Amino acid sequence: MLAFVIFLVALALLFDFLNGMNDAANSIATVVSTRVLSPRLAVLWAAFFNFVAAFLFGVSVAATIGKGVIDPGVITPAMLLATLTGAIVWTWTCTQLGLPISVSHSLVGALVGAGIAKAGVGALVVPGLIKIAVFIVLAPLIGFTLGALLMIAVLWICRRAAPGPVDRWFRRLQLVSAALYSLGHGANDAQKTMGIIAVLLYSTGYLGETFHVPLWVILACHAAIALGTLAGGWRVIETLGMKMTKLRPVDGFCAETAAGCSILLSTFGGIPVSTTHTITGGIIGVGAPTRLGAIRWGMAYRIVWAWVLTIPAAAAVSALAWVIIALLGFAG
Repeated sequence: MLAFVIFLVALALLFDFLNGMNDAANSIATVVSTRVLSPRLAVLWAAFFNFVAAFLFGVSVAATIGKGVIDPGVITPAMLLATLTGAIVWTWTCTQLGLPISVSHSLVGALVGAGIAKAGVGALVVPGLIKIAVFIVLAPLIGFTLGALLMIAVLWICRRAAPGPVDRWFRRLQLVSAALYSLGHGANDAQKTMGIIAVLLYSTGYLGETFHVPLWVILACHAAIALGTLAGGWRVIETLGMKMTKLRPVDGFCAETAAGCSILLSTFGGIPVSTTHTITGGIIGVGAPTRLGAIRWGMAYRIVWAWVLTIPAAAAVSALAWVIIALLGFAG
């Protein structure tokens, strides 16, 4: 059993790494597309703040994933194997296709699919799923609204300033906003994998009688997501930062600040939000006051369809994985 648990922990960290690869676009697409940083320096910047987040925030999101999606009493190592298989297959596929999906929702969908396949719909924790479902809609809307309001405020404040100095100031400020967003990304997304590892250890008796997240799990998850960001999902970065719309430093600053603030507030509330949805909403929001026509809506629709399909697709793959595991006699 110990060897299987170690294997599942490694598989969960692989998922966390892929999370960082796909979500590297969220952290650096704006700062790269505005040419404030080169791609390599940008991923270093984002990865550093992904890891630093381990020392600044709690683990309330991890608790939601560990106890607020599926009844912990029905979770077994084999079920988590099916869950991670579904989440990894869908995340890897979309990363290769250049689609900035919600890796968070692929994990939630996979957990739901495996849980239903094993124990039926009664295993679902309905209040937790409702909270997640609400923020599937709210996250991009909050990002959009904050991005638009910030953009309007900046345009009013700088209405009499010369374009050159404004551009130079926001090139510097975008380093701060990119750091803020990467902190939020690391704080929220790394905790989702923490929740999976913690519930694995709890269900197998290695965590003791009380559910908690050990320090080594916190550090390992933040390190894995930071390394994934460092590796960079370059096709996704191109889609989100260069194919969605043309960004200026002031646009990047407003989008990153709006998304970062929204994600950090959600993290403090223990809500596992989609960082991808939030930053995309922010990017569209900054274009709304002046340049809505510059947004490439065909690409936006393609991304939205990937979002819509993520939970059911990941759930279907994990349910199929559970059936195969059960047929092979490893479901115990």
